[in-house]
Amino acid sequence: MKPVIGIAGNERTMIDGEAHWITYTPRNFVTQIQQASGLPLILPMGAPENAAQYVAQIDKLLLAGGHDVTPRYYGEEMHPLIQGTHPERDAFELALIKEAVAQEKPIFGVCRGMQLLNVAFGGNLYQDLSLVEQPTIKHVQAPTPFRFPTHAVEIVADSRLGKLLGTTYQVNSFHHQAIKDVAKDFQVIATAPDGIVEAIETSAFAAPILGIQWHPELTAQEIASEQQIFDYFISFDIMPTKISLAEAMPD
Repeated sequence: MKPVIGIAGNERTMIDGEAHWITYTPRNFVTQIQQASGLPLILPMGAPENAAQYVAQIDKLLLAGGHDVTPRYYGEEMHPLIQGTHPERDAFELALIKEAVAQEKPIFGVCRGMQLLNVAFGGNLYQDLSLVEQPTIKHVQAPTPFRFPTHAVEIVADSRLGKLLGTTYQVNSFHHQAIKDVAKDFQVIATAPDGIVEAIETSAFAAPILGIQWHPELTAQEIASEQQIFDYFISFDIMPTKISLAEAMPD
């Protein structure tokens, strides 16, 4: 049987100013998971106490991009440069992460998804890239279409991504926040030329967890190696448990 990949859903109004809301995920995620022989299933935003039942229905969890992470989850107040947040989405997806770890389900986070993983395990974020001490390259590549890579990343050779993509790789870029201090059980496995974290991973749990800052779903139709990232996620294996959930995730 094909593995069921739960995609944490986002929501927005169908018509601006109207009380008609839709639950959705970018179609590219659906397409790339299907091409990797997975069955995508959108998990609609809901009460955190229902996360366990949702996670029980899936084999793996994908966290997509979108809102800024609410800074109170990493002990900060909102900076004037922060953009739109969705505390209810944060709470639900944090509960999904906790349950996925408890139920030994692999997790893959993209953009915001990687940032939320870092926060979930005790790390923090730059609320805006202008707050980074060193000058940065362009991390919001518009007006260049997002299907085109625009900057390089250096990848640790013996990491999951290094074995898959090599040590130098070109990616697209569409984010104004970034990881500041990485969570203690995670390793930084890819960085941009200016030092911005582009990927993290951990092998501390029974199921692997991987996060990347760029958007492979937007380039996979044209760049085969981007589709390979989804293929790899679908093939993630379960490993012996190394540390407990209580040790890893702060309350």
